[in-house]
Amino acid sequence: MTHAVYVHVPFCEQICHYCDFNKFFLANQPVDEYLSLCEDEIVNTLKAFPTDRISTIYVGGGTPTSLSTDQLYKLLNTIKLYFPLQPELEWTVEVNPGSADLEKLKMMKELGVNRLSIGAQTFDPTLLKQIGRDHHPEDIDKTILLAREVGFTNLSLDLMFGLPNQTMEQLNTTLEKVNTLSIEHVSAYSLKVEEKTVFYQLFKKGKLPLPGEDLEGDMYEELRIHMAKGNFHQYEISNFAKDGYESKHNVTYWDNEYYYGIGAGAHSYVNGTRRINHGPLPKYMEAMKKTGFPFREEHRVTLKEKMEEEMFMGLRKLSGVSMNKFREKFNIEMDEAFSGVISPLVNKGLLLQDGDFLRLTEKGLLLGNEVFEQFLLGE
Repeated sequence: MTHAVYVHVPFCEQICHYCDFNKFFLANQPVDEYLSLCEDEIVNTLKAFPTDRISTIYVGGGTPTSLSTDQLYKLLNTIKLYFPLQPELEWTVEVNPGSADLEKLKMMKELGVNRLSIGAQTFDPTLLKQIGRDHHPEDIDKTILLAREVGFTNLSLDLMFGLPNQTMEQLNTTLEKVNTLSIEHVSAYSLKVEEKTVFYQLFKKGKLPLPGEDLEGDMYEELRIHMAKGNFHQYEISNFAKDGYESKHNVTYWDNEYYYGIGAGAHSYVNGTRRINHGPLPKYMEAMKKTGFPFREEHRVTLKEKMEEEMFMGLRKLSGVSMNKFREKFNIEMDEAFSGVISPLVNKGLLLQDGDFLRLTEKGLLLGNEVFEQFLLGE
């Protein structure tokens, strides 16, 4: 059964140069009609794929807080109205620094939202401008202070490194700042140059001065050192938390569990089938009006694919993948399912067996993608 929900808000007041998520400029968009169709999608989804409880909700984007207070209320209240929410629910909304005023934050808190993910990216004003962000470093501080004033006790900060022209000094300044803040969680990702972005066009023209692999690796190590100094423990390749504040929603993905995906471009994994919704608003809206479902693609996941996903998703967690749980899920030993894969990775010092768990070593953390590729079994 499915116990997690992702809801996508594809609207932004500014398009960042690195972002390849499904998003559109907010101006002149049919936001109210979109929200009504999201409600229809929720109703139809729960009829087709019922659940007895929801334990985590993540409202992402785009920029959910680019909506007006009334529009965001409508969306969040719709979620609350139809899904069977558990008392211990973790409910996250992504917040752009400066776009969530006191009224909006109070409304979210009163409806039951209890976790905010704040898109800081960096505290360097020059870098913020270069990557196309529309906030200033002081907006991050202000958003945190307002969130605390309203009563939020679980705040996460998104950071990026490996940015164009970024120096180690700039990264250190940001990390030192982060450790002075009142927050419980940090997600930090290296820049990936994706197609259909401003950065991709610059990259093709040779006009995107990126740090080399060695410097990017050094930045990742520096990140880990600073997080440890700030009493954040690393529980996933890119995620750090104070004790008890790990993202339950993201752990759903890494544990390869089912989740609903609502909205334009959202992905879902329910009852053994992965689905992708139409991304462009006209196509999403047309499909919803015609069929009541917005699916662009449906894929029934094979046993082989499930086992692969269990490994390359689960190994992102520092705790690794439980061999007992693998056996219970798939009725086969991990060593047998991946014959000739695990031992060489252990011998290379990339994986180790830690009791019941197979996990990445320190060296393996730096070469995670190379490890994950080995668990793709092929045809």
